Amino acid sequence: MTAKPPYGLFVTGTDTEIGKTWVSTIIVRDLVKAGYRVGVYKPLASDSVSDGQNNISEDALQLWEAAGQPLTTKEVCPQCFQAPLSPHLAARAEGREVDSELVRSGIEAWADFDIVVVEGCGGLMSPVDDESFFADVAQDFGFPVLIVVDNRIGAINQGLQATIAANCYGEGLDVAGLILNDSQAFQGDQSRDSNFDQIASRSIAPVLTRVRYDAESCETEVDWMAIARREVVQPV
Repeated sequence: MTAKPPYGLFVTGTDTEIGKTWVSTIIVRDLVKAGYRVGVYKPLASDSVSDGQNNISEDALQLWEAAGQPLTTKEVCPQCFQAPLSPHLAARAEGREVDSELVRSGIEAWADFDIVVVEGCGGLMSPVDDESFFADVAQDFGFPVLIVVDNRIGAINQGLQATIAANCYGEGLDVAGLILNDSQAFQGDQSRDSNFDQIASRSIAPVLTRVRYDAESCETEVDWMAIARREVVQPV
């Protein structure tokens, strides 16, 4: 059995490039501020940059800095690939393959931390390899799942679809809640101020909070450790 921290949160999203890392960074900072020793883990990353010797994930670097630079960026993200493709395809573009076992076992580096925040790539149905998805990784880790939803027109459909997919996948993932993120500056999209209530009134998982564009904190305070400990009562 893979050793892992006693508590964790698995952050996923409804799409790519919607500010999932930004939201994850806010969560990490909140936990650090609360006095916890926080691990950060991004099992795979594509669209990385090279320093001439190694590929470096800018998302992983951002998480690492938010956590206070624990361990090294290699432990944060053991597998980085350069092409802006699904990680298994980005790996093949470099003549490599994703190490699916390392995706799971890499979390062992954070086993003695109070909590680990895991950030997936893309959404739950983004492939890890030819046979599995990030939903499988989330299921293997067993941490509560947080879904970041891009706060724009279409958010109701996307947020509900992601929640339904999570609850129906395998034996069902534990979706602790959704987080609305204003990933873009306001450009007249009036749905941004109604999406929260509209999703909340229809979702089987709560909408926890909203992150305004370029904000460095959530609109409302959330006890992330209580969610990780499953102390927050979910609506039926």
